[in-house]
Amino acid sequence: MKHAPLEAQARTLEATGAYRVLRRIAPLPLETQGPRDHTRIGLFLDLETTGLDPACHEIIEFGMVPFVYTLDGRILGTLPAFNRLREPSHPIPPEITALTGITQEMVAGKTIAPEEVAQFATQAALIVAHNARFDRLFAERFWEGFSTVPWACSMEDVPWQAEGFEGRSLGYLVMQAGWFFDGHRAADDCLAGVTLLTTRLPKTQTPALSALLQEARQPRWQIWAENAPFDLKEKLKARGYRWNDGTDGRPKAWFTEVPQAQKEDELHFLKTEIYLREVALLTREITAWDRFSHRA
Repeated sequence: MKHAPLEAQARTLEATGAYRVLRRIAPLPLETQGPRDHTRIGLFLDLETTGLDPACHEIIEFGMVPFVYTLDGRILGTLPAFNRLREPSHPIPPEITALTGITQEMVAGKTIAPEEVAQFATQAALIVAHNARFDRLFAERFWEGFSTVPWACSMEDVPWQAEGFEGRSLGYLVMQAGWFFDGHRAADDCLAGVTLLTTRLPKTQTPALSALLQEARQPRWQIWAENAPFDLKEKLKARGYRWNDGTDGRPKAWFTEVPQAQKEDELHFLKTEIYLREVALLTREITAWDRFSHRA
């Protein structure tokens, strides 16, 4: 191996207990694949945009890194990445340039055709993003095919905190797992996300991807606390409820998503601690095909 002597030195330092060594993230060589019916191609996706609202802001960089994985959650390696810049219809805000390093000059004349994205993305059995609640909305507006594939979130669908990690940002999690990378460019973030999913979680000793797949495969229930008492909003927020303003066609109310096993407990909480009475509450089953989208 090209870096074998350096790796040996790194392990020597780590063995003293006085040092931690961060390793630079790089593409993962593809191991020998098993039977096709036991493996799938996943797609880690990351977008850089001119803002947070998919209704009025635009994609300026599209990154996707395919990875081959087994059904039990082991990543066998990565495939060549897709990375394209795109010129928006309005100038890139200075704060976005400061965050991403993408300037107006870099995107000048650059375009991304939905057909390009479609040709690359149709191979995927699963789309993963770090903060899928952001990326899926933009991705589906760009190419409707993203609405026909299940999605998972490497930020929400892995129990990082329960496993002893602090924070949920991609850069911080990657650093705690022993890696570093050049962040805030789409393809780099994607490769970092795939590498993070290879991490063996310290308490359960399972790969992070295995935990993500288990969570993504479970149906969840969306529970809406319509007309909840205003003075109890902090109690709802502390429990993880989010506010929806009603402009998307869904109720103007606080809501949460819970696994099937927690549904009855959550309804009991609302009836006994929020409404203080029996009440019929709006609930909806959500699967990975709709989760994180405008339909959920």
